[in-house]
Amino acid sequence: MKLATLLLLLLTGSFSVAAQQTYYVASNGSDQPANGSDASPWATITYALDRVPDGSLILVKPGTYNGRIRIRGNFAQGVIVRSQLRYQARLRAAEAVLTVYNDNADIAGITIEGFDIAHSGAGAGALVVQIQDGFATDTRRITLRDNILHDSYNNDILKINNGASEILVSGNLFYNQSGSDEHIDINSVDNVIVEDNVFFNDFAASGRSNGNDTSSYVVVKDSNAGDDEYLGARNVTIRRNVFLNWEGSTGSGFILFGEDGTANFEAFDGLVENNLLLGNSGNPMRSPLGVKGSRDIVFRHNTVVGNLPGNAFATRINREGANPQIEAIRFAHNVFSDPTGTMLDFSDTSAADLSSARPSQLIRNLYWNGGSAMPHDPGDVLNISTDVSRIEGDPLLPAQTAVIRPHWIAAQGVFNGGYSTIREAFLGLVNGYASTAISSSARDAANAGADVPQTDILGNARPAQGADLGCFEALSVLFADGFE
Repeated sequence: MKLATLLLLLLTGSFSVAAQQTYYVASNGSDQPANGSDASPWATITYALDRVPDGSLILVKPGTYNGRIRIRGNFAQGVIVRSQLRYQARLRAAEAVLTVYNDNADIAGITIEGFDIAHSGAGAGALVVQIQDGFATDTRRITLRDNILHDSYNNDILKINNGASEILVSGNLFYNQSGSDEHIDINSVDNVIVEDNVFFNDFAASGRSNGNDTSSYVVVKDSNAGDDEYLGARNVTIRRNVFLNWEGSTGSGFILFGEDGTANFEAFDGLVENNLLLGNSGNPMRSPLGVKGSRDIVFRHNTVVGNLPGNAFATRINREGANPQIEAIRFAHNVFSDPTGTMLDFSDTSAADLSSARPSQLIRNLYWNGGSAMPHDPGDVLNISTDVSRIEGDPLLPAQTAVIRPHWIAAQGVFNGGYSTIREAFLGLVNGYASTAISSSARDAANAGADVPQTDILGNARPAQGADLGCFEALSVLFADGFE
């Protein structure tokens, strides 16, 4: 097309882009002979995915959808499957509710958005959602966004494993896994991003008893060694999330790299940044951050604050089974604050478990023990004293009192705390517990360089020089009355 003709079409409005096609699913719909229109919706998401063209939007009407849903299809532009009314389409099954794998064809380019997804009750089969490669097929470019993912009665809430790649888990709410399993098990994969989510447990809110036996909220590992194309989970980013209300076992914590004691590095090239980790529960944990048999993991600009009773206030770094020595774990520009003054041990690290050729290190973190002396254990390799550019001072964070656990109250259509969306709950937690006062020791204290992300937990820009420590970047403009 000549330039002059293109300009004429644009000026006259004759040039148009194809509109997104919209199709509908309803609990009282029919897969045959319905056509997927608003007036004649289909009954199942799987049937819709098998028939819609690339670039489509599938709206799922309010109601309860029982039984396993197979997510499949290969879409270059992408297809969105969305609850028509936020959180009003409820997906339930006594087995895996969503399975995103296919042994017969690749799966790619699908977004699942706005659903309430859980097991139907006790006695369910394993997992709530599973994303993995099929036999000789690939699963990639899958997004879970703005969903309530909760109450597994058997195993993990979400498992991403067996060679899946390019997976985005964004803006969801996770709570109440089952037994010695996780909210998210990220296992032998490549390029997974977990961002802007809220993780907590509140078993009582679901009418369940707390056995204090659940494992970490997020685990990154490789359980199957060379059984798929990846040896070791790699390129996993965990950023801008909120973790709170520990109700798990004393041997686990919020985030863990490596778990199964394999002879290879279970995870490498991982990044954990701009997360808020709240110690608002009296239940002890092993440590909020952990590494086993992994290498090249960076923890930067996270805020760990609260009582956090347990083995180590910050991290446990160790080997299990046949794990190789751990290499190059870096903690930079984090805030570690126990306002109760009960931090008894900062880390649990042994020289025998860490590589001296590629050492692990603490760089310019802030430490506060409520005015009490900082802990020191001569048996630990990573002590606060080894952080030569450290800051010891009060970050002046809000008290971790009356922390709202934002479970979903379906009968009222709101989250506990009165929030109407997951994002509102996220913002309430961040603004309530991550923001620092004007005279905080965390303000403008970071080194310039590679350990400063471009944005903070809210997506606000950080300055190249003089960024704040921790997950929250405070406003730099002071008004005449001294308020920001």
